[in-house]
Amino acid sequence: MSAVIPATYREWRHCIEVECGIGLTPAYLAERLTALRRSDSQEVRRFAPLYGADHWQRVVSWFEQAAMELSDVH
Repeated sequence: MSAVIPATYREWRHCIEVECGIGLTPAYLAERLTALRRSDSQEVRRFAPLYGADHWQRVVSWFEQAAMELSDVH
């Protein structure tokens, strides 16, 4: 099992793909990025107070990195 709150891209990716069993598909990544990039979204209003603004920004950057890696493959 990985850290409770991932601290690195590698830990985050393991958590998403292995522990949660979620495929990082283009559609999933786009959906999550749309929600997480809007600071006024309900998702961010719940996420940021729980994990902090810095971690929210890290998670956004990890989703962006995963999307870039996926686009490099195709």
